[in-house]
Amino acid sequence: MNSYQKRLFERLLEINEQLSAGQAQTWVELLWDDFETTYARAGMEYKGSEMTEKVVSQWIEYYGDKLHEFVAHNPKYKHLLELDINKLH
Repeated sequence: MNSYQKRLFERLLEINEQLSAGQAQTWVELLWDDFETTYARAGMEYKGSEMTEKVVSQWIEYYGDKLHEFVAHNPKYKHLLELDINKLH
């Protein structure tokens, strides 16, 4: 995990106590990759990690406290995001 992702990970853990550390890391990685992939597919010029951090940070601020509810509506990702009570932060 790079320093940008580490900051995002720590912020997500602050605002969503329902996520384990592993789940928070997975969320940050998924959101990070999703933004960069979508941006690239749109043919946009890569603006660097700072831009990706800014966008993912906004997503975490808006949706971070609800991310643990995602699995209930999207079973496709259940294996990545299942709650592990023994690994809560």
